Amino acid sequence: MQTTLSYRHREISEDDLAFMRQLIADHPELSRRGLSKRLCEAWNWVQVNGALRDMVCRGMMLMLHRTGRIELPPVRQITRNPLADRRSPALVRVDDTPLHMNFGELGPLEVRQVRRTSEEALFNSLLQQHHYLGYTQPVGEHLKYLVWARGRPVACLAWCSAPRHLGSRDRFIGWGPQARLQNIRLLAYHTRFLILPWVTVPHLASHLLGRMARRLSADWQSMYGHPIYFLETFIEPQRFRGTCYRAANWQLLGRTTGRGKDAPTHVANRSLKDVLGYALVKDFRQRLSQVA
Repeated sequence: MQTTLSYRHREISEDDLAFMRQLIADHPELSRRGLSKRLCEAWNWVQVNGALRDMVCRGMMLMLHRTGRIELPPVRQITRNPLADRRSPALVRVDDTPLHMNFGELGPLEVRQVRRTSEEALFNSLLQQHHYLGYTQPVGEHLKYLVWARGRPVACLAWCSAPRHLGSRDRFIGWGPQARLQNIRLLAYHTRFLILPWVTVPHLASHLLGRMARRLSADWQSMYGHPIYFLETFIEPQRFRGTCYRAANWQLLGRTTGRGKDAPTHVANRSLKDVLGYALVKDFRQRLSQVA
């Protein structure tokens, strides 16, 4: 069986192409989405949590259609793509009375995971209004947390899938290319951290990082069906010192090259960032280096 090409690390053979052509011919009533779901079921192409890899499958079938290897039915419905049609989150106003006090005076903190809940719009709005990078819709696996105190939101934390290639991190873990490909899903990247600008509470940020380290893996397991063993983030040294991360025992792993993941040359085209990491389990190197 000769392999002709691959998509997202899945090899596609001539037999696979023939199967897809027959599937399309046998089900003229199905839309492109319906065909991709049927193909996922036939191939048992699922995520770790058992959900069909429908979006990846649709991307593969579209690539094959565009290169003339299969012929998909015409598009029946055009839906809004939130990544292509980026709209700013709707403005949600909250109490912005200054909150200046010692950490012990703040009282109980409630950390709530808000992705796919009624509070997600508030989270998106607060990041858009008050984070210097604004809000960007995450791609892939991700979780969002709102922190409440005294009945008011005081902080936002966002986590998403880790970058595939990161030299300083990969050297620190010590894994090979195959282990990285298989286990990159077991890392989480801290993409946004916002203490609301009217909140001044010493040690709040490092405390929240500690809280996250104790619960994030379980939340990821619940949402996506697998744990997290290692956390990472970037810090712009021109803007921040990363004091709260260091206070929470995160380690400096190195510095980015400034080239990004798809840079065509070895010349830096963006700002350099410090890479910090935090291991959630003692044997993270062993777990992340395992290859099935």
